[in-house]
Amino acid sequence: MTEGAAPRAEDIPDELTAAEAGMWQAFRDGAVYDLRSGDPAVDDPHGVHPWGPERTVRARVVCWLLLDGPPALAGRVASLKLTGIQISGSIDLAGGTVVPYVELTGCRFEQEVRLPEARFTTVRLVNCAVPRLEAARVHTEGDLHLPRCRFHGGIRLTDAQIGTDLLLNQAVVYRDRGGRSIAGDGMNVGQDLQAELLESHGELSLRSATVGVSLSLRGARLRNPYGRLALNAPQLTVERTLYLTPAGLGGLQLSGRTPAQGTRVQRFECQGGLRLDDGRFGDAVDFESARLVLTDDQELSLRRIQVPELRFLGERPQRGRVVLSGARIVNLVDRASSWPGPGRLHMPGFTYENLVPQGPFPLAERLEWVAAATAEYNPDPYERLAAVLRAGGEDEDAREVLLAKQRRRRETLPPAAKLWGYAQDWTVAYGYRPGRAAVWMAVLWAAGSLAFASAGRPETGGTAAQPPWNPALFALDLLLPVIDLGHAGGWQLRGGWQWLGAALVLLGWVLATTVAAGATRLLRRN
Repeated sequence: MTEGAAPRAEDIPDELTAAEAGMWQAFRDGAVYDLRSGDPAVDDPHGVHPWGPERTVRARVVCWLLLDGPPALAGRVASLKLTGIQISGSIDLAGGTVVPYVELTGCRFEQEVRLPEARFTTVRLVNCAVPRLEAARVHTEGDLHLPRCRFHGGIRLTDAQIGTDLLLNQAVVYRDRGGRSIAGDGMNVGQDLQAELLESHGELSLRSATVGVSLSLRGARLRNPYGRLALNAPQLTVERTLYLTPAGLGGLQLSGRTPAQGTRVQRFECQGGLRLDDGRFGDAVDFESARLVLTDDQELSLRRIQVPELRFLGERPQRGRVVLSGARIVNLVDRASSWPGPGRLHMPGFTYENLVPQGPFPLAERLEWVAAATAEYNPDPYERLAAVLRAGGEDEDAREVLLAKQRRRRETLPPAAKLWGYAQDWTVAYGYRPGRAAVWMAVLWAAGSLAFASAGRPETGGTAAQPPWNPALFALDLLLPVIDLGHAGGWQLRGGWQWLGAALVLLGWVLATTVAAGATRLLRRN
């Protein structure tokens, strides 16, 4: 607006109170209108001290200024900057277009603020007491800042379009009648959504929301004792990183950076279910030091998420489930102490390309991690782990994983197949330790040779060309199937020695069959 646009703007309307007249003049001057008393206890907008008419303006006058206010003084930009003021009545700017800059600090609102489908440049409410913010489909060209505010009836930002940043740092938000603290379904934030040290009492809903840079919930405390989900954000899209990490307490707590060592911090804490199904994240999802407090029927659900790096480094949830079904990760950064126990981890179809453990995570514990995720036998987690280990050059560990898979599968087989499985395991470890076959063969050959040497020369077998008696070659001819060395048929065993010969033939065939089965398995895998 320019001076002289409306003649009536030269005078202050007679109907205004003294407080409103001062606000009118400050608006034209683009100055801050401050009615604080100087006493911090009295000026606390969340306190119990009443503010009288000398600090109160009507919501209708505020809307008048924002929608159709007087022109700015020469060389000034009209803006509404209020500090320590109480606004009576309901701010209702639904569908309106607000051009002036808006910044309210330490103010009290008697009734809800209604901004559905309104358009703003930038709006800042800092440390204000607001019964409820109703701003579905609101549109801002710049920021929407709500730090340190308290909303006793929730916030609705459904399908809102925030041009740059949305700030909810240190805000305290209680649930509405539908059980939601913040309803941000379908919201689009052009840059960062910062909700560090947020206190949410109800369901924080961000279904199908889009964040242009990063979403920070550092140090936030989400509590929903009224329903199953404390954070409900399926199909969430974050172009960079979702931070569910600690925040520093003190002067730098809102810097958006990881707190320096020695800084007093507050961890991200979620008391209730957390749902990020089908989410898309450009850089990472970070659970560093996160604390999840779940009931038995609640879960951390990461079904089908896609993210280059999942940093699963939080505190182990004592109850509830962690579900990674169908998730696709490039780097899985984890800690052995962060994963839940058997029956509370589910990851069918979970794929990852690299393992980056933080701290000790031996193979035995990694196998327990896979076993915890497969209450019923499922080969996929074992094969995925083996493939990742092999790609990292850890072939021996990969073979151990595949051997563990076969042993787990064996427990599901009928008795006869299970017995055959034990035979393959004891002899050649299902083909993953083929050297065992040579050891067994050498032991049986030596035992047979010594036994036949002590038995003396047996009767001839009636062959035309009788070979000389050689206990070692005779035992070897019995052990080797298919191959005929000409000794087994040249001599005739009697009595108990026949049983020994039959046992050697049978064991030779068992060894050969298990070696063949193991070789076939290895060739198929390669």
